[in-house]
Amino acid sequence: MRVLITGATGLIGGEIVKLCHEKDIQVNYLTTSKSKIVQKENYKGFYWNPKANEIDVECIKDVDAIIHLAGATVSKRWTPSYKKAILSSRTQTTALLVDALKHNKHKVTQVISASAIGIYPDSLTNYYDQSHQEVSTSFLGNVVEVWEQAVDEFAKLSISVSKIRIGLVLSSEGGALTEIVKPIKFGVGAAFGSGKQWQSWIHIHDLANLFMYVLQNNLIGVYNAVAPNPVSNLELTKTAASVLNKPLFMPNIPKFFMKLILGEMHILLFESQRVSSKKIENKGFNFEYNYLEPALTDLLGK
Repeated sequence: MRVLITGATGLIGGEIVKLCHEKDIQVNYLTTSKSKIVQKENYKGFYWNPKANEIDVECIKDVDAIIHLAGATVSKRWTPSYKKAILSSRTQTTALLVDALKHNKHKVTQVISASAIGIYPDSLTNYYDQSHQEVSTSFLGNVVEVWEQAVDEFAKLSISVSKIRIGLVLSSEGGALTEIVKPIKFGVGAAFGSGKQWQSWIHIHDLANLFMYVLQNNLIGVYNAVAPNPVSNLELTKTAASVLNKPLFMPNIPKFFMKLILGEMHILLFESQRVSSKKIENKGFNFEYNYLEPALTDLLGK
């Protein structure tokens, strides 16, 4: 089997590539950097430039499935121009892939695209599953809605489509967790706002395994990629401090203060989405890290 992965050199993509190679699945990948192109039998790089509508269509040769992870990080200040980049990096890359498949011979039967739980409205009380129709009115809600609509275009080519709505990814290699623990390591960790907002998290290894499970079982539809036991922001902060053996005595950080520092992007810390993992579990997927403390011990206790 050969898969094409976009975003293969990113945090999640790197884990999925490792898993593919462990399972003797060969990988093609697309990159915007020509210096990152290598040509091995099980790891072949191809250049694309979505802004200029350029793609090396050789990337789809002998490919059975596509794992689509490309998209500009949301963990960067949301200036008006960067907000456009967040949106276009998802829609342009998707449209370019759809176009490549539409106009070139291929044998792709499955597309698995990243998505995000940011599509669900901010709520302290709701428990969201994939059947929930209301979309968050936030910028992220809009991005995810448009992104998923773009991904649906693959289905018009008789390709099965899966959308993986990813929660807060916990990894020791980067991403949100490294930022969360920085102040805790210096003894100035604190919860944000009330601390009651829900954080639906997932260990990076479980996330990579979930993508692999959807690929190998050809699961179609929308799946939440979150661990079975979401926690409050306060519990996340306390557990991280406990695992790191650091005190936690600072008052909660007020919302207005973080808004001053981060601008609109502050909602990443304050929005609350309690999200269900039942659908993927009912398909037979087992999480290695169901609870936060063992997950953080694995990532921070080394």
